[in-house]
Amino acid sequence: MRYRILLPAFMAVAAPALGEERYFCASRPGLNTPPCIVERGHPVLELGLVDWTLSRQPGSRTDTIASGQAVLRVALGESTEVQVGWTAFGTVRTADRVARTVQHDSGTGDVTLALRQSLGKANGPIAIQPYITLPTGGTAIGAGDWGAGVLLPIGVPLGHGIQLAVTPQVAAAVNSSRSGRHFAYGAAAGLSTSLAEGLSGAVEVSATRDEDPGGAKTKALASTSLAWMAGKNTQLDIGTVAGLNSDSPDIEVYFGITRRF
Repeated sequence: MRYRILLPAFMAVAAPALGEERYFCASRPGLNTPPCIVERGHPVLELGLVDWTLSRQPGSRTDTIASGQAVLRVALGESTEVQVGWTAFGTVRTADRVARTVQHDSGTGDVTLALRQSLGKANGPIAIQPYITLPTGGTAIGAGDWGAGVLLPIGVPLGHGIQLAVTPQVAAAVNSSRSGRHFAYGAAAGLSTSLAEGLSGAVEVSATRDEDPGGAKTKALASTSLAWMAGKNTQLDIGTVAGLNSDSPDIEVYFGITRRF
């Protein structure tokens, strides 16, 4: 599961007054994770409609398409929310130009359970988010074993309508062999601002060190994304992610929707 952020997501600098409607809190799009908590009594459903990733290696190319990347977020109080995430479908196509073969695989994704807790004042600028991933998915996009981790979402207003987001994280990531776990750590950082009424944009970067026994890697990514409020309770988003080194996927393009009920 990916954790994402844009301007409406991390304007969490103060809790609203009693009876005042809370701002729209979305975790997508982007590389970061927001510290904001959804409003009690108003669950939020985030849905990645289509997500395409291209990874090229010498002599081969892998295209991965995922759809139905759903995250349901429900508040337990002013400072706490729980999340359930699941990907309904994913397909992987690998073309080997040397052997002149093409392999296909498809299936569902794993289930991720998470809890986000504001630190300090209610719905403040920093939170902690532990999560666990359960191996319910198939071989195409499922990890094959359970994994877990902790995020530390931070959102800071810089003035002049610009917001800074930072998300350090550590994880017990599943080995590429689909059995067992290893240590992984990294962080994302980005800036966002309002571009027009109801439209915001963000630029972000991230770096992740993955100590996989099958081969350690350091992934470096850069991202741009846009989010548009199509109504009081609906956000549409689109984003691109580019790999900055050979350990990273070449490019990712996605779009999705977030709905507050």
